[in-house]
Amino acid sequence: MPCNAQGMDRSLPADLGDSITRALAEDVGTGDLTAGLVPASARARARVITREAAVLCGTHWVDAVFARLDPAIRITWHAADGDTVAPNQLLLEAEGPARGLLTGERTALNFLQMLSGTATAARRYVEAVKGTGCTILDTRKTVPGLRLAQKYAVRCGGGRNHRLGLFDGILIKENHIAASGSIGAAVAAARRLARQVPVEVEVESLEELAEAFAADADLALLDEFSLADLGTAVERNRARARPLGLEASGGIDLDTIRSVAATGVDFISVGAITKHVRAVDLSMRLTVGP
Repeated sequence: MPCNAQGMDRSLPADLGDSITRALAEDVGTGDLTAGLVPASARARARVITREAAVLCGTHWVDAVFARLDPAIRITWHAADGDTVAPNQLLLEAEGPARGLLTGERTALNFLQMLSGTATAARRYVEAVKGTGCTILDTRKTVPGLRLAQKYAVRCGGGRNHRLGLFDGILIKENHIAASGSIGAAVAAARRLARQVPVEVEVESLEELAEAFAADADLALLDEFSLADLGTAVERNRARARPLGLEASGGIDLDTIRSVAATGVDFISVGAITKHVRAVDLSMRLTVGP
């Protein structure tokens, strides 16, 4: 079952199959020469364990890799996406034709390690702000071609997806404001362009935040505000008849994020969750034989 963390969006990325196709094409190409050393009739068993604590993610990609290579391969999972796993914990057992297991090992582990790394990072940030009422958001700073997969992993880690791309939300930044002439003009143009999507404005000062208030944006991204200015922004926003959603961003890490959340902002976006991915240390051991 996809991403079983409580209350989590269970939908899998629509491009999962395409991701598998691309990954196998770049790794297997015209055929696995080394696996050809193993008799076609040989069967094998495999076990994957984690060598460190993590949040598991990517099980469906692993299933899809081996199903594509050889439908006769059978996989038994001992944990699900969104589960916290401990060092040396058994994650999966697989059994089937040895060639298929050997060919798919690296591609399957690449997905599992990278997506588990993303989910684990997201969980760390979510835990860091627990109890503050603040929500952790991801960004568009993702591995090219794997955005939907990483966005899924963020959800498995307990975070929330910001916009998926440039098509499902408007974020007015400094260059957009400069081209439009002002924050008010940029927001007005955004309303005319796409009435059904939220309009967010990136602001770099309390003065620019006041302009976003006047323009009646839906959200304001407070870029690299000091803690004092974040607190002031929250106070001024709460005094409004229609408060904006306030998102803090810029230079925030695990050492500082709780202090930022404690100011009362609604959201904190962290590009490092998907950009600075450290693969989780997993190990696959394969035994050939009956």
